[in-house]
Amino acid sequence: MSNWQDKLSTLVYSTDGGKIDNKPEAPTTLGEGFKDGVIKLTRQTKGRKGKGVIVIEGIVLPTNEFKQMAQKIKKKCGTGGAVKENTIEIQGDDREKVKSVLESLGYVCKLAGG
Repeated sequence: MSNWQDKLSTLVYSTDGGKIDNKPEAPTTLGEGFKDGVIKLTRQTKGRKGKGVIVIEGIVLPTNEFKQMAQKIKKKCGTGGAVKENTIEIQGDDREKVKSVLESLGYVCKLAGG
């Protein structure tokens, strides 16, 4: 056989089930909740060259909803931010504004740290 005939003889599709696992995946969640169910807002500047960010901890949601929540908060505050390691970081220094946005979404918030 020539080289192009070898390529045609390779298996492309099989009806054999094999090791296919059809179990639905459990939705993965991001965030760590606190026992009291309160969301904590802390201000951090360490490792950011003096620029302050607000770190939101205590929200537990599935991965895609967690990222959508971060987008909502950023849009309503008019700032940037990121999702990092089970927390949401919002750029800037206005914790009161972030607190009011979260309370309007139905969460109980507490200002923590300096």
